[in-house]
Amino acid sequence: MQRISAICPVPTILAVPGVAVPEPSSVDPETDSAGRTDPMNEFIQGLNLPGLRASLETWFDTHVLAVDNAVQAALILLALLLALLLGPRLRRTIEAATQHRARHVGVQDFFGRLAALSTPIVFLAFLWIAVEAGAQAALFGYGLTQLAASLAGAWVLIRLLSGFIGNDLLARSVAWIAWILAALVAVGLFDATVVLLDSVGMTFGKVRISLLSLAKGVIALGVLLWITSALSRALERRIGRAESLTPSVQVLIAKIVRIFLVVLAFLIAIGSLGIDLTALTVFGGALGIGVGIGLQKVVSNLVSGLLLLMDKSIKPNDVIAVGGTYGWVASLGARYAAVRTRDGVEYLIPNEELITQRVENWSHSDSAVRLLIPVGISYRSDVRHAIGLCCEAAAAVERVLADPAPRCLLRGFGDSSVDLEIRIWIDDPAEGRSNVVSEVLLRVWDLFHEHGIEIPFPQRDLHLKSSDVPLPVQSAGQAA
Repeated sequence: MQRISAICPVPTILAVPGVAVPEPSSVDPETDSAGRTDPMNEFIQGLNLPGLRASLETWFDTHVLAVDNAVQAALILLALLLALLLGPRLRRTIEAATQHRARHVGVQDFFGRLAALSTPIVFLAFLWIAVEAGAQAALFGYGLTQLAASLAGAWVLIRLLSGFIGNDLLARSVAWIAWILAALVAVGLFDATVVLLDSVGMTFGKVRISLLSLAKGVIALGVLLWITSALSRALERRIGRAESLTPSVQVLIAKIVRIFLVVLAFLIAIGSLGIDLTALTVFGGALGIGVGIGLQKVVSNLVSGLLLLMDKSIKPNDVIAVGGTYGWVASLGARYAAVRTRDGVEYLIPNEELITQRVENWSHSDSAVRLLIPVGISYRSDVRHAIGLCCEAAAAVERVLADPAPRCLLRGFGDSSVDLEIRIWIDDPAEGRSNVVSEVLLRVWDLFHEHGIEIPFPQRDLHLKSSDVPLPVQSAGQAA
């Protein structure tokens, strides 16, 4: 099969058939009084815009306006219309077959990605039919249709392979970059593009940064970040299975590993640009000044988070109360701790507050917690019998621990009642306190009613002192 560039020549930056492309300006860029090159002038001269424009105009007149290419363009448009018509039907067919036959999760995911590409696949099939028709009938060329088929096939293959990347944004970015590179190779412009990108750049001191080096750096950084993310997740799962490590130590090791891998990826990407890493000392000094002025809270929260993980004062799943917020620690982040309440609300508390403020940790060294439940009975009731009933009611609740056993004490004599206090222990404060207190009080209510123990209403005694001043008394009949 003949090369596409030979059948349908395409414009290149280096040469176009029948057109003399002006060479980049050989005039040295303007220099200042110290003899240094002006980066902006170097950038503009490297573009060689007049030569590029002349090449594109000549190629357009010679090839795009040709009748043979117009026929191929019409066939490409027809294939696209047929793909838009038949693609959704193929998608529904693949989805229906997948639901009834594919049971493995991996197979379902693959066919799901295949169904999403049903329209490009139909488009690719009709393009190859057009290519074969042009090659066999020899009535029209097939270079343009073959080029479109190659690009469509590359797009389908790349999208299928990029589907294995979990992050959707990253998958799309990788797919587009890979397809652009494949398109440049297919049309024979890859080498010319490399030369063009390398010719456009700026010089900073002894370091020259071109568009090519920037592209390489961005691609390298993206690949390295994806590798470090996958590697850090694998290490976190491995560390999470280490039973000898506490949850706080597991989180600490995972964070240190992630930070180290990300910093290493950035250093490698910067090194790929040809930048001397010793120049980062100046950047480090500027960063220190910025931290001292504007990033105090951010760094304070980061350091506080590391301290919390190292001293184990607060760990994931601990039940804490801070600043009027009661709940359990759902996660410890680099900047904040997520505390989830019984209402399902998560409070993001900065790590600095957990260090500087008073924090109640209900499960720091022991998860057992004692709860105090006040109860009042009438002065006419049997106190000893009521105390026994309170202990019986508390012991019948499932969450109340049998050791230490529930107790009930006489706390005092109030204005309206004899004040008792039930003391119980639970070992699951993360499940809530109010619900277990409510269950105990309900059982106390039932037992008190069953045994005639009275729960009094608030009451006051009113005493009228005698007086020497006569008070007029008038009956209702006299008032009438």
